[in-house]
Amino acid sequence: MKLFSCQKCNQLLYFENIRCERCSSSLGFSPDLMDLLTLVPVGDGIFHTYNSQTKTYRFCANAQHKACNWLIPTSNANDYCAACHFNRTVPNLAEERNLKLWRKLETAKHRLIYTLLKMKLPLIPKTTDSDNGLAFDFLADWIDDKGAAQQVLTGHAQGLVTININEADDALRAKMRQDMGERYRTLLGHFRHEVGHYYWQRLIADSDNLSEYRALFGDEQKDYGEALQNHYQQGPPPGWRESFISSYATAHSWEDWAETWAHYLHMVDTLATAYAFGLQIQPRVTDDEELTAEINRDPYRVKKFDRIMELWLPLTIAMNSINRSMGQPDMYPFVISDAVVAKLSFIHNVVRSSVV
Repeated sequence: MKLFSCQKCNQLLYFENIRCERCSSSLGFSPDLMDLLTLVPVGDGIFHTYNSQTKTYRFCANAQHKACNWLIPTSNANDYCAACHFNRTVPNLAEERNLKLWRKLETAKHRLIYTLLKMKLPLIPKTTDSDNGLAFDFLADWIDDKGAAQQVLTGHAQGLVTININEADDALRAKMRQDMGERYRTLLGHFRHEVGHYYWQRLIADSDNLSEYRALFGDEQKDYGEALQNHYQQGPPPGWRESFISSYATAHSWEDWAETWAHYLHMVDTLATAYAFGLQIQPRVTDDEELTAEINRDPYRVKKFDRIMELWLPLTIAMNSINRSMGQPDMYPFVISDAVVAKLSFIHNVVRSSVV
């Protein structure tokens, strides 16, 4: 992600900031400008920007819940911003725990939508196109009329992404990570994975990309339910790291695509942040050129995936080394095989050819 700064005092800002820590100005993100704007109040919840009075804005309706800092032009009659209008269902916000967890979900979802907008991928809500649109249900487990506990399953079906709000509970997510043998389980990762299923439908199914997809990811026509059952009963096959980015990717062709898609988004967004900071990786203990990198290209504009890989390896070694210095586990616990590079390269090419 790019870096943001206050237009009034030049303070460096985070994407989620709603107020400048230095000058206390109100802040809001404009998806039209893809920038965090410093705001000047006009009255009645209306603002213009610090640098211009020609256009006025108001905040998304979810700002009242401290769950969104995105702006809507006052000329737009919608109550919800370009990220929140994808929500179909939110949990009961009268319950404090639900509200806290939903805010965390929105933080991750807004970062996802930013990336999708930056990639210029087709992105429409189900309220506009019920067949091809995207929507989110954020749901909590519940007790049915018979007193039995009912669990919400995180997943995707025909453009509808369902997220169990317990995924936003750090302690529960850590337990699930351990129980399921996952070394990497994050809220943002969930969103990127599930939206990968959506883009399989949009970019791969019934397209000219399908035959190449099957050559790389396998036959998606294999029984999905049976494949998942076999995966949970038997685990990944021996030597799976030679062909897959994660053990779950071995379960079925669709899951391989979604896991690899999520990983591609991890890479691009992380490299974009490194680019914004002007990072250079130049180890002082080796002359090995493969471990050096000057991240001087915006990954969203890189044409060939080879260049992304050239930058990625040195950056991940540096990230892991820094984490170990802090007594933390590796930030990047993955090894990318040649087979996975081919899959990532395919996704890169599909994304670039699908710009709207």
